Amino acid sequence: MDKARIGYARRKRIRRIVLGSVAGTAFLAVAWVVSRIEPAAPGVDAAAVFTDTVERGEMLRQVRGIGTLVPEAVVVIAASDAGRVERRLVQPGQSVKPGTVLLELSSPQVEQEYLDAEAQLKEAEADLANLRAQLEDQRLTQESVTADVEGQYLQAKAQYEADLALSEEGLTDQVTLMKSRVSMEHLRKQFQLERAREDARKPSVDAQLTAQRARIAQMEALVALREEKVDRLRVRAGMNGVLQLMDVEVGQLVAPGDELARVSDPTHLKAELKIPETLVNDVAVGQRAEVDTRNGVIEGVVSRIDPAAIEGTVLVDIRLLGEMPRGARPDLSVDGTIELERLENVLHVGRPIHAREESLMGLFKLEEDQAHASRVQVQVGKVSVSTIEVRSGLSEGDNVVLSDMSAWDAYDRIRLE
Repeated sequence: MDKARIGYARRKRIRRIVLGSVAGTAFLAVAWVVSRIEPAAPGVDAAAVFTDTVERGEMLRQVRGIGTLVPEAVVVIAASDAGRVERRLVQPGQSVKPGTVLLELSSPQVEQEYLDAEAQLKEAEADLANLRAQLEDQRLTQESVTADVEGQYLQAKAQYEADLALSEEGLTDQVTLMKSRVSMEHLRKQFQLERAREDARKPSVDAQLTAQRARIAQMEALVALREEKVDRLRVRAGMNGVLQLMDVEVGQLVAPGDELARVSDPTHLKAELKIPETLVNDVAVGQRAEVDTRNGVIEGVVSRIDPAAIEGTVLVDIRLLGEMPRGARPDLSVDGTIELERLENVLHVGRPIHAREESLMGLFKLEEDQAHASRVQVQVGKVSVSTIEVRSGLSEGDNVVLSDMSAWDAYDRIRLE
């Protein structure tokens, strides 16, 4: 017969409570330990990141821009008169000389103006010949009148002298002598008047001839001008170089001032670089530059900075100093760097992605085991094309990741695998 166990149920309940308390305490302890464990650092392919070492020393500060080679000397040839393109004699890319005819135009108006000017010149020349004939006739007429009066005066003078001799001998009366004297004096004054009139004609003749010659000179200048306009219908290059552009076709009508062609000197080129307007503030005329044509690097200096910004960039002209490499030609795409300054004895490192001047940015610095990298805040100073100045946050000899790490912005530590 079974016997009841006194206190067994109570002991069993106490044992369950104790075991539950111990289990709960152990669970809480484990949870606390787990919460204190840092999450495992994400793995990053070490071959996919680029690192650099912080150094102290001289830092060359530069800015970079892309651009093209353009001729320093370009002649833009425009139409001087309205006309029609009749012939194209040269194609773009061909070498030309100052007298090379690029194309021929036709203009009936210009040609008619030349013919009219020639006709006016011939008319003026005929008028001059006619004037000379008239003036010569007038001169001869006046000389004839003067000679006739002079003859009458000499006859009257001889008569007076004869009457005077007779009067002295008492062979003639005083009345006859007086008449002879009055006639002589009258003809003498008339002779002097005709002589004075003859002398006075000379300035008038010269003035008339000078006026007519001036008209002829004016007509000759007009003919030369019209002839030059006709000659300009044969459009010439005007310089030694290469025909760069001819943007007209045969049969096309052109108006005065329309661009017909461009001629450039391919032996004298300059580089036009587009520099971001945020980086152009420190660029100055005279600074040293290098231009990469992808077939050689040419040294140069900044010669001009455009005062206006276009689409976020400023145009900077680089005068090239070195010899042009093979293949250098107008409109060739180039890369250029401009040397702004040299910073002495500064901490510097390669330029990370998205680095900006005078800013604070986060970089991953490699730890001692070289297998992990931790994020540090770095104060950036001056920025160059491939280098930045480190103001604080890093020390000489530190290795940092320069690659784009935006995919790991949520982590402060990574593992290089």
